[in-house]
Amino acid sequence: MDALQQTITGFETWHLALPVTSTRDHGIGRVEGNCEVIILALTSEDGTVGWGEASPWAVFTGSPEASHAALERYIRPHVLGRKLSKRTAIMSDAARAVAHCTEAKAALETALLDLTGKLLGVPVHALLGGSGQTVAANAMRLPLSVSLADPDFARDRALLDRLRLDGVRIVKLKTGFRDHAYDVMRLEALAQDYPEFRVRVDYNQGLEIDEALARVRDVAEFRPDFIEQPVRAHHYDAMARIRAAIDVPLLADESVFGPEDMLRAAREGICDGVSVKIMKAGGLSRAQQVARLAALNGLTAYGGDMFEAGIAHLAGAHMIAATPEITLGCEFYQAKYYLAEDILEEPIRYEDGHICLPDGPGLGLTPDRSKLERFAV
Repeated sequence: MDALQQTITGFETWHLALPVTSTRDHGIGRVEGNCEVIILALTSEDGTVGWGEASPWAVFTGSPEASHAALERYIRPHVLGRKLSKRTAIMSDAARAVAHCTEAKAALETALLDLTGKLLGVPVHALLGGSGQTVAANAMRLPLSVSLADPDFARDRALLDRLRLDGVRIVKLKTGFRDHAYDVMRLEALAQDYPEFRVRVDYNQGLEIDEALARVRDVAEFRPDFIEQPVRAHHYDAMARIRAAIDVPLLADESVFGPEDMLRAAREGICDGVSVKIMKAGGLSRAQQVARLAALNGLTAYGGDMFEAGIAHLAGAHMIAATPEITLGCEFYQAKYYLAEDILEEPIRYEDGHICLPDGPGLGLTPDRSKLERFAV
């Protein structure tokens, strides 16, 4: 039998609460204690399993309960009994079956691609259009950015010391969750004590309209690589005004979920680049569309993420490996630097400040089922 003529016979989900090692503050909310993800397993006729992950954040993309319900109640009927060769049709049906719930759709496409890759003996990035020479030379190791968001900067200093030893040289400072003086103090400390690090700044929508321009101008004086999403997602006019007033690139994150948003953002001139996330876009293919639309409009792209575990990291990494339009690296760091314990049987390899794609078909790594049971809600 042609591998892709196999029918999908199994559909299983787990709702996990994964312990984290510290508190993290962002402009729109706080994470502490644990982060919650939904894991999806799809099984084919011969028993092969493909894995996916939905990584929601209630204040950003949606709740884990919504992702779980979307998969179990609305998407499951469009998957079971279908042939793997109908992957595109399955994703189209899932998109119509339930509004929003982009993380659930990302989990579905990830699992479909992982399963397809395993059956065909090829990696996910090849299924997404990555050519062997290009991927092997440029994208099997992706530059890693690690975010600094602890309300106690002393703990972030300890993390910086660890990153320095590990060869990481890009950090993203989360700002806007306390007063402006706190942000400036940390930027001064980075410039003075950690000059070898490239710094990006991310407000996660943390500023009000009347304060945003003055604060962003101050931050721009530190010459970060970029400043990300200072105001609420719907404030397109304010984003455009801030962009025009500074000479540091302005990135959009929460303002751009999918390709439709990217078209509007480019048309209205709200940014110089975009944070591309499979969890926002609703899958790997749509994330690629976002990056390509950005490039067509002369904008840069960065590989962002949510609060993720290893499966989602791998999915995002394969997507970037097949998408040369994403040139600013990635932030798939939580599995190593934030989770108390990842869920994969073998850990993702990080090397000299890069995340390394594993060899092997599909995503290349699989979760430890005992951990799925241990961390289940």
